[in-house]
Amino acid sequence: MDRGDAHLVYPGEGGVPVERLLTIAGSDPGGGAGIQADLRTFSRLGVYGMAVVTAATAQNTRGVQGVHFVPAESVALQLDAVLSDIGADAVKTGMLGNAEIVRATAEKIRQYGVPHLIVDPVMEAESGTRLLTEDGVESMVDLLLPLATAVTPNLAEAGVLVGQRVETISDMKLAARRIHEKGPRWVIVKGGHLKENPVDVVFDGSGYVELAGERVLGPSVHGTGCTFSAALAVGIARGMPVTEAVLTAKRFVTAALRTPLGLGKGRSIANQFVDVDEEMES
Repeated sequence: MDRGDAHLVYPGEGGVPVERLLTIAGSDPGGGAGIQADLRTFSRLGVYGMAVVTAATAQNTRGVQGVHFVPAESVALQLDAVLSDIGADAVKTGMLGNAEIVRATAEKIRQYGVPHLIVDPVMEAESGTRLLTEDGVESMVDLLLPLATAVTPNLAEAGVLVGQRVETISDMKLAARRIHEKGPRWVIVKGGHLKENPVDVVFDGSGYVELAGERVLGPSVHGTGCTFSAALAVGIARGMPVTEAVLTAKRFVTAALRTPLGLGKGRSIANQFVDVDEEMES
């Protein structure tokens, strides 16, 4: 299928062109979230996945037991290693942990001229464990959001970014506008935690698009936010219009929710092995 491969440029010899996707996030040894979920998503959608590790977590389907953040200098070295050699058509961030890691990430994104940055502003685990310090949030707003093609907060994360509760679609629209003022080209406020049917609000500075989704009934599922932002990054790297990329990412996540993996003793895990339609793969 024609994926617009003409935009792919590689220094190496031989082989075939493929989109290069980099995730900058924490490691989940249970595989449900973090770089493991991102890499499964990248692989399933047919792109070359790479990972820079920001934290070694101790977590499983029952929650987070501990977090050890990687020194910012090591994060910077990892980014140098990947971006100076292989490069990336799009980068997505997940758990960054603290201001030092956020600053190192922003510096390298600027240095290497990464064409697309998707920021998943991970701040807190479902269990309540804090995954981004307060000064880390400030650094994200000041340094990372201005570089972003898109940012994908859920209701709680949007509330932190704008300093007020976000509970309704009207709240989501106001939050999207205020977040957009901080620099990202697109804001996608995810409505999966709305009391009514899930609706995502997409805002590009000129108008809102409300994207209704399907409420998939069943067990609580781990890794959906990571999966969504990773799939969104794939679509954007392939040159899809952002709203179309959001729709295809939503379809992928919905499919992953319908047949979750029941591997542990706690929450189910998003199933990135699901079949995807031709539009998502093209």
